[in-house]
Amino acid sequence: MDKTMNVLIVDDYRTMLRIIRNLLKQLDFNNVDEATDGQEALSKLRAGNFGLVISDWNMAPMTGLDLLKEVRADARLKATPFIMITAESKTENVIAAKAAGVSNYIVKPFNAETLKDKIEKVMVHA
Repeated sequence: MDKTMNVLIVDDYRTMLRIIRNLLKQLDFNNVDEATDGQEALSKLRAGNFGLVISDWNMAPMTGLDLLKEVRADARLKATPFIMITAESKTENVIAAKAAGVSNYIVKPFNAETLKDKIEKVMVHA
C-alpha cells in the first residue's frame, strides 16, 4: 500500500478532521489535505491528484453522498477509492452509498485499526 499517496479528508467539523488526520498519521499517511464541505472537496479533487477520499456523510450544503456521486460521475476521478464516514448505520444509508459507488463505509466512533482495515480493503481493489 502506497502510504505516500495524497489523501483528502472531508468533514464540516474541524475536530473530526483533526482526529482523522491523527489516525492517518498513526498509520504513516502524511500527505493529507482537508476540505470542510463537498464543494471545496470537489474543487481540490479536480485540481489535485488524490489516491483516496475519506468523507463524512452529513455536511451542508453538499453532503458526502452528493460528493460521492459527483466523483463517480467525473471521468478522471471515478476510480478514486472513496470511504464514507457516518454516525448512522441505517441500512438505507448503506444501500444508498453502495448504489452511488462507495468503496467502503465506516460508522463512528472508530479507531486507527478500523481505519487501517478499511483503507487496506479499498486499496487492494484500487
